[in-house]
Amino acid sequence: MSRPRTSLGLLPDDLYIGPEPWPRIGRPPKHDVETWNVTDDWPNPVPITNAELGVFEARFGDLFDELFGPCC
Repeated sequence: MSRPRTSLGLLPDDLYIGPEPWPRIGRPPKHDVETWNVTDDWPNPVPITNAELGVFEARFGDLFDELFGPCC
């Protein structure tokens, strides 16, 4: 036998958060991409391990064969 449920009546109009964004704590982020500085300090060519190469060949081997032809 289930217990009878209590009626909550009418809910207030301000129950939910409005569409305005939450206030951020701290300094606002800088989103001005004109001031961003992108650097590339990776060596050329980028070194990879045999394990990393094996993962790429296992996952993308068919695609590599289609793009570059079968190996040996």
